Amino acid sequence: MTNLAAVMTAPETIELQERPEPEAGPGQAVVAIRAVGVCGSDVSFYRYGRIGPYVVQGDLILGHEVSGEVLSVGSGLTNVVPGDRVAIEPSMPDWSCAQCRAGRYHLCPNLRFLATPPVDGALVQRMALDARMLFPMPDSMTFEEGAIVEPLSVGLWGCQRAGLRPGDDVLVTGAGPVGLLAAESARALGARTVTITDVVRERLEVASRHGFRVEVSGSADSAETDSAKTDSPARSAATYDVLLECSGAPGALADGLGRLGPAGRAAVIGISKQNADLPLHTLNWNEITISMVSRYQNTWPLGIALISSGRIDLTGVHTHSFPLAETAAALAIGASDPSAVKSIIYPQDVEALAR
Repeated sequence: MTNLAAVMTAPETIELQERPEPEAGPGQAVVAIRAVGVCGSDVSFYRYGRIGPYVVQGDLILGHEVSGEVLSVGSGLTNVVPGDRVAIEPSMPDWSCAQCRAGRYHLCPNLRFLATPPVDGALVQRMALDARMLFPMPDSMTFEEGAIVEPLSVGLWGCQRAGLRPGDDVLVTGAGPVGLLAAESARALGARTVTITDVVRERLEVASRHGFRVEVSGSADSAETDSAKTDSPARSAATYDVLLECSGAPGALADGLGRLGPAGRAAVIGISKQNADLPLHTLNWNEITISMVSRYQNTWPLGIALISSGRIDLTGVHTHSFPLAETAAALAIGASDPSAVKSIIYPQDVEALAR
């Protein structure tokens, strides 16, 4: 039995290669990878070979939005058994440093993360994983939904970092997959209204179908769907309680902060490629709080509960499907198809998807 992987051997080059069959060591489980979502970070590594300080040197397997099925377990496990369908958290902290002991494992200085050089990701048919990062899913959840728990977790953690409270009016800048899931998170956690801005109208159409208020970036007028309207009077452009900045676009953070009311809170989720010029005098005067977001912590149980209960709407998020052999096409589709939201790759389907 072969264990095939989609391996990036150079920028914009993917090869199918065989990898050794994994074995479950103590505290590990061997998982058959069933679904892998394509993330913007995968695309950046594929195109440019780096993201900030992380540089690809040699071969790399991409993919960190993952779900699968447990095949075998090592000694000392109690949380999963063979046959469990699991959503997989891609973080691998050392569990012993000061940050881990303080409960901030996502800030572990020795954190290893799937598909972040030099750590291989999950575009492989079978792999051994730390069982602490495996979370059983109910039968009502699909493997695709299990993979989407990862980007949903970014939105959930952003809401927590922003101190979102029930009744808040929320502005989300950026209507890509993370922005859409951050908006879903905000609504599920009790936001009164959620408005999403973007420059891509196709993305805003998806957000509108989810019942959110939508606005073309730079425009003062929002286009509301009937499902997004409330009985409360519309808030003015500068009185949002929470900003979730998901675009990383130049100027988006400063513009969004300018639309927060007094004591507003912001979470910076999108990674900007340049420093931000912020109106500090105004922010100080209004006591605006800005929180940075680095991945997430302890969000998988909540994400699974919200998806399986129906409180998170994933309609239209998964737009494209690819077998393992078409990984390169999955990584490139977003640049050519403006309707693409989330592509899913199926490692068990090598040459063609089962129909």
